[in-house]
Amino acid sequence: MVASTERGVLVTRLWYIRTVDAQQALMTGLTRDGTFWIEDGKIRHPVKNFRFNESMVRVMGNVEALGSQRRIGRTLVPGLKTSSFRFTSLSDAV
Repeated sequence: MVASTERGVLVTRLWYIRTVDAQQALMTGLTRDGTFWIEDGKIRHPVKNFRFNESMVRVMGNVEALGSQRRIGRTLVPGLKTSSFRFTSLSDAV
């Protein structure tokens, strides 16, 4: 997925995710310990963490690729490439 990305952000870990509005599937959270800038199909450098507020329905409507599943706690989650994701601000979280 990284190799096919011209410019983007790679998020490898989230600190937390909380529901803001269940009817719209609106979630908020922070990236943490593994957020990187991608350019020309290569990971170029780490970037600050981001806060996000995003509708998971909108994200799923913009999916470009799915990767293999990984267990996170009791949940199986695939890697995901989406053409659009709304980061709302930078965070000082480490």
